[in-house]
Amino acid sequence: MATLEQQIFDAAKRLLCDASGCHDFDHTLRVAANAEKLLAAYPQTDAQVVRLAVLLHDCARAEEDASSGKVDHALRGAEKAKTILFQYGAENSLTEKICTAIARHRFRGQDIPQTMEEKIVYDADKLDSLGAVGIGRAFHFAGKFGARLHNRKEEALAGAPYGKEDTAYREYLVKLRHVPEKMLTPFGQELAMARLRVMDEFFAELEKECASAE
Repeated sequence: MATLEQQIFDAAKRLLCDASGCHDFDHTLRVAANAEKLLAAYPQTDAQVVRLAVLLHDCARAEEDASSGKVDHALRGAEKAKTILFQYGAENSLTEKICTAIARHRFRGQDIPQTMEEKIVYDADKLDSLGAVGIGRAFHFAGKFGARLHNRKEEALAGAPYGKEDTAYREYLVKLRHVPEKMLTPFGQELAMARLRVMDEFFAELEKECASAE
């Protein structure tokens, strides 16, 4: 019989197979790889909680995207995860820990992660928004709404979400460059700073090349 982790892996893969490229199962696998790096640095952590929470952390992301941000995918995801875990016979105490970690993983969430398991889920997810992968995801997301390739800082900051001025550069200015200071584990912050340097260099070069064309 398949283990609980294998069953949840398969369920998450089915659930996310048609998800947006920014939050599809490939994203989940990258977050899982980030989580393993963090688990190695903090071996006292309950790895099962982390691994299962990571697999289900974006199970309601499609609902947030469809609502243009009105639905909180973390809170809704915790509700959906509870149903999924119950279906596969997860113990109540384990389910509660997993669902709390999911509910608290959102960058803009008000409920801050408290346990080391919750912090690792949060940090692992945020790492995937940085570095070369983060750049690719930012452009992928901007393209969904027909945003410009690049805009000036003033235009980007004045632009509204989900519109023409909601460029990858705007995402970098408004959110991504601030991610490292929001990381919750020392090792996670170290990894985040290294990835941010990649983004800093990229957007500086993009700004330079676009400015020369004006």
